[in-house]
Amino acid sequence: MKKRNLIIIAAVAVIGIVALVVALNGRKQSTFDQNYNIEDINAVTRIYLADKQDNESLLTRTGDSAWTVKIGDKQYPANQPMVDLLLETLHTMQIRQQVNRNAIPNVIKDISARAIKVEVYGRAPRINLFGLKLFMHEKRLETYYVGRETQDMMASFMFREGDKVPYVIHIPGFRGFLTPRFVAEPLKWRSHTIVDLDVNAINEITLDIPSMPAEGFSIVNNGSGFDLVPAATGKPVPQFDTVRVAQLLSSFTWLNFDEFAAIVPNADDSSLTVAPRAILTITDTTGRQTELRTYIKYTNPEDRAAIPDTAMYNTFDLDRLYAIIDNRDTVLIQYFVFDRILQPLSYFLGNDKSSFAK
Repeated sequence: MKKRNLIIIAAVAVIGIVALVVALNGRKQSTFDQNYNIEDINAVTRIYLADKQDNESLLTRTGDSAWTVKIGDKQYPANQPMVDLLLETLHTMQIRQQVNRNAIPNVIKDISARAIKVEVYGRAPRINLFGLKLFMHEKRLETYYVGRETQDMMASFMFREGDKVPYVIHIPGFRGFLTPRFVAEPLKWRSHTIVDLDVNAINEITLDIPSMPAEGFSIVNNGSGFDLVPAATGKPVPQFDTVRVAQLLSSFTWLNFDEFAAIVPNADDSSLTVAPRAILTITDTTGRQTELRTYIKYTNPEDRAAIPDTAMYNTFDLDRLYAIIDNRDTVLIQYFVFDRILQPLSYFLGNDKSSFAK
């Protein structure tokens, strides 16, 4: 009986060793492996992207749906919609077809010259035995080299580390190629969110207008509502346009800028040498402050001196203006988004709209 038990134990051990070896050896190789995607996207912990122009980005999961991007020695909140799109792409992309045998050398040459390298890391078991996952650890799940688009613009050429040949990769039902979703420039991965505050989380909003000091004001949370306080008097006014103030306060829920000025061609630094047009300070109930200093963006910076009023609309950018956030990041913001925020005191007292920022 003991001998029989030893034989059974030995057989189970052998089966376990074989299963472990298969698991550690990775995917089963085939000439047309359809398992090209990342199956468990929730297990992904980091994504590293690099291109041939020495750009590199490291995205790191910090929560269930929160990611950061590393730039230099600092970590910044990542652009969540972009991260979500990247994760969706990694999860849903599939092989559309094999690269034609005669085209393989040229595709490999092109990928070697211009591909974006994508390393995907995630939590995985050291032992996966009959569905029992043991000794979880972080490991590199896949490495892809993302090449250019196909001629029909409906897929991208990719080479996966461990494969013998590149493939044509697409997302079923999606009309377009996948290459633009894999971005190596780190600045493009940074979040564009300035603040994301519920009205009840706002303690004070202050707007200073250097060219019109009397039009500056604060909107202060008094515990049961909000007071409108002119900068000139420092005392709450008895009456004001509550609808316009409510619209202003609701603007700080997921308030975003358009893009970083650093990635805009021919960004005009001279526009930032003058006094700011407005200074907006947002203070939440925890005491955290965010400051925006806004500056007019000129369509033709060389002509910005001594422009007659009749020519203003041929000189100013009518869609966007500059803003410096916390004396750190220079960005572009849209008038469409900030039009009801950057208004003078008289506007909130019920007077006609005065678009001073233009």
